Amino acid sequence: MERIYLDHAATTPMDQRVVEAMNPVMTTIFGNPSSVHAFGRKARQYLDEARRTMAKSIQADEKEIVFTSGGTEADNLALIGTAMANRDKGNHIITTVQEHHAALDTAAYLEQQGFEVTYLSVDETGRMNPDELKAALRTETILVSIMYVNNETGVIQPIETVGDILKDHQASFHTDAVQAFGLLDIDVQQLGVDLLTASSHKINGPKGIGFLYVSDAVKVEARQYGGEQERKRRPGTENVAAAVGFQQAVELALENKTDRGLMYRQFKAQFMEQLAADGITYEVNGKLDDTIASIVNLSFPGTHVEPLLTNFDLDGIAASSGSACTAGSVEPSHVLVAMYDERDDRTTNSIRFSFGSFNTEENVIEAAKRVAKIVKRLTN
Repeated sequence: MERIYLDHAATTPMDQRVVEAMNPVMTTIFGNPSSVHAFGRKARQYLDEARRTMAKSIQADEKEIVFTSGGTEADNLALIGTAMANRDKGNHIITTVQEHHAALDTAAYLEQQGFEVTYLSVDETGRMNPDELKAALRTETILVSIMYVNNETGVIQPIETVGDILKDHQASFHTDAVQAFGLLDIDVQQLGVDLLTASSHKINGPKGIGFLYVSDAVKVEARQYGGEQERKRRPGTENVAAAVGFQQAVELALENKTDRGLMYRQFKAQFMEQLAADGITYEVNGKLDDTIASIVNLSFPGTHVEPLLTNFDLDGIAASSGSACTAGSVEPSHVLVAMYDERDDRTTNSIRFSFGSFNTEENVIEAAKRVAKIVKRLTN
């Protein structure tokens, strides 16, 4: 039985070209980038080149790129680092109820530290309302954090509109762009964002590395201590091999961005068409036209997350859900609860399917046929 991977939003397989780019660095470029001798200077050369690639990918300056261990650390540094460094200007932060937990849990921590956090709602389409942001803004607001693309529904948020609203306000604007990076055009100047999070393993790069873009105009307090790396914003010896792998992944993603977007959108359409052809009733969570090419979140009436995912896995289908599954109980997806209501069945019968490099037209259609068979079995 062929196992079919439809969970690229969780992580992606490393591209073989990324592996090939990293191998010589891991075996020969072992110097510490902070060392002044030839071994260190060679490592620094590779690190600087990777940093330039990251900066170019979002139209930023290389001095504004901070390498991190991934998206979670980048979100933590963006929220906590910015809040702590700007506490003299105010203590109010704005985010949304449907953020990734890397941002939501960090916001909760900041509340414990005395900051006040306003959580904006989203409507049934999965989008936040910029007018609600305008109403929530105060003179003491110092940070607004709104993700670019939701990781569960794939819904794209009106980031550029938010940037325009904040243009003349003191608040720094952060966006978690982990699901957008590599598929959407990103120009930090055009979007009006001051901080932006990206992660390598979502674009066929290595795990354990990401970056945070920090505008020169923003003060950020380091969250770790013990070194002056990354312009004193993130101490610790840099992972040069991972940075080179991330660089290769970014170059490949940007080179094929348009074609990949069209292909993933086609996969998504074919998947849903096959479900419909097999007589399956489903609902799309979020307005389909506002979603990124690679993600679709489907509700299957009359089903439940745990048996769905268990049977998918037994039949060789890898997918996921925002519901937190534990033995005998399911905590509804916080994203779908935000869109609908905690009593709505869609919060516990919805599955995220996400497409990527492990997919072909053939295995996407085959996956849909297997999913249809399982849904029929569970609802009859």
